[in-house]
Amino acid sequence: MTAALVVQCLTVSLHRRPLVDGLNFALAPGEKVALLGASGSGKSLTAAALLGALPAGMEVSGQLQLDGTDVPLAPRRPRSAGRGSGRPSSGGSGSGGLAAIHQDPTTALNPLVPLGKQLEIPLRREGHSASEARERAAGLLASVGIGDPARVLASYSGELSGGELQRVCIALALACHPKVLVADEPTTALDMVSQAKVLDVLARPSTAGHATLLITHDLAVAQALCTRALVLSSGRIVEQGPMDTLLSEPSHPYTARLVEAARTVHPAGMELTA
Repeated sequence: MTAALVVQCLTVSLHRRPLVDGLNFALAPGEKVALLGASGSGKSLTAAALLGALPAGMEVSGQLQLDGTDVPLAPRRPRSAGRGSGRPSSGGSGSGGLAAIHQDPTTALNPLVPLGKQLEIPLRREGHSASEARERAAGLLASVGIGDPARVLASYSGELSGGELQRVCIALALACHPKVLVADEPTTALDMVSQAKVLDVLARPSTAGHATLLITHDLAVAQALCTRALVLSSGRIVEQGPMDTLLSEPSHPYTARLVEAARTVHPAGMELTA
């Protein structure tokens, strides 16, 4: 089976100083993997490098494959359906590539354009008529747990709650038909109820065909969604393995400290079960 994502020797540097240093990992189709680490470990830089959205001045090297196809790793401004990020494996709408789900959903949405119009953009790029795109956009909203798609399609981002906006962003990512979803701290800015709803959406069959790389510092969130984890410290993977094993028998001191910290403070009321 061809891997959905293969990353080899990924390095991100600033003024020749490596901030992410030689990462190697792969995701199988449909697999959900957590990239864990404390603030400053290099998690978000890794996500930005994969999405082609590194800040100006940073250098990136390594190899990236999406569904068996080599994709250049180069810092650039990516195409997107709204304000979000994505890296297509070929031209067009980004079908078959990477799509991002960001920590702050407002950064991925244009506050001056109705949400329905923003959802229709990648669908129209595929060649769907306006009515077909509208119908498919409503279906995508329903698939991510929006009970009244018509209201949301006509709404602006400022009229929705944070949890609703994040689910709209997931629908927007799915509209691009990605092979891989890169979710960078997608629940951090949400309350406990909204966080649970977003995690439920990411675990739904509607996203089952997409591999997911969950970038998070929250081990409870990672455990709720992922079966495998990579632990990042100072830009390097120091441990990886099944999620439950990392929680119950961490082999690296850094992982052990993360687990201990997670057991001391349970974010959003969620608890580790290992």
